[in-house]
Amino acid sequence: MPNFATAAAISLAIVLALPGCKIIKTPTAEEAAEAASGGFNPNRQVADIWDAKVIPFLEKRAGTFQEVSALAASDLNAAAAKYGHKEKEGSAPWTFAAKVSGTIIKAETTSRAAYLDTDVDGDGKADVRIQIGPVIRGTAIRDSLDFVNFNEFKNQIQWAEFGKAFNVHVNGLTLEKLPRDGLEGKKVEALGAYPLPSAGQPALLTPATITIGN
Repeated sequence: MPNFATAAAISLAIVLALPGCKIIKTPTAEEAAEAASGGFNPNRQVADIWDAKVIPFLEKRAGTFQEVSALAASDLNAAAAKYGHKEKEGSAPWTFAAKVSGTIIKAETTSRAAYLDTDVDGDGKADVRIQIGPVIRGTAIRDSLDFVNFNEFKNQIQWAEFGKAFNVHVNGLTLEKLPRDGLEGKKVEALGAYPLPSAGQPALLTPATITIGN
């Protein structure tokens, strides 16, 4: 018969003899990527500034979509000074902060790049297209902010990943929770940003906040 008291004593002695042993947590893919890039974590950076800086900036900077688009059409420089931003380097278009309040006249929700065509002036025609993801085109939210700039980043890849992180953040925070059925005819309120569209193309707004009513 084995002596259980002796076995227990031996096990205890082994544990006591290894005081330096500890369990090492395996890093997540995100943590490993952050370590490999010298601490760059765009998702965390965006989350850290979202409530404190991004939303207050957009709320202060934005005009109604009607105001912004009308001024951009008549005097682009004035609209840029009042509502817009773009990086000094590169050839990116102006990006404008805007508030949308209107009626959904078309809801494309079968595509992963879903959107809401929205009438803001009551004429029954779409004036602005609001992206609701999960795939969000462009980096309008990043590009509308005057307190971030390319020179703060190591290279173009990090700058692009930072822009994408805004889309990922708003999708997880708000967009993926939106209803997808019976949206046409409902009211929508959104605060966000859009790049100056090409002639004849609808403005493509990426919302930072959005609510859908009745």
